[in-house]
Amino acid sequence: MKATTSTSSPNTDDAGKLLLRVSIGLLVLLHGIFKITHGVGFIGGMLDKAGLPGFLAYGVYLGEVVAPLMMMLGVGARAGAALVVVNMLVALGLVHLGDLLAMTKQGGWALELQGLYLFGALAVVLLGAGRYSVMQPSRLN
Repeated sequence: MKATTSTSSPNTDDAGKLLLRVSIGLLVLLHGIFKITHGVGFIGGMLDKAGLPGFLAYGVYLGEVVAPLMMMLGVGARAGAALVVVNMLVALGLVHLGDLLAMTKQGGWALELQGLYLFGALAVVLLGAGRYSVMQPSRLN
């Protein structure tokens, strides 16, 4: 049985997907630009401390530069968003694990920004790029 109670149109759904892709992608990309200009040595140090090879730090360029661009353009948006999800899980594990259950003085989750990136990217994985992308979904899905 097919439900037909949706009040949104394909245009507003696609506009919402575009807004989600571009906003999450841009916010993550800004972190990647910082790492391009300042390097990833500090991430390599954290990886070494965790017993992992330091060269894995260069993977942040995929998760914070290439993947957000993929999301923003809609070219392999689901794959790019999946890379952002992995990037955020690694960041949570390496840097933020101690704050996983912490709250701020204002009552918010201490990791709300990281959560926004993680769950926003996960939403793009589930929703796809939509019509407003460089590559139309009919060719991608």
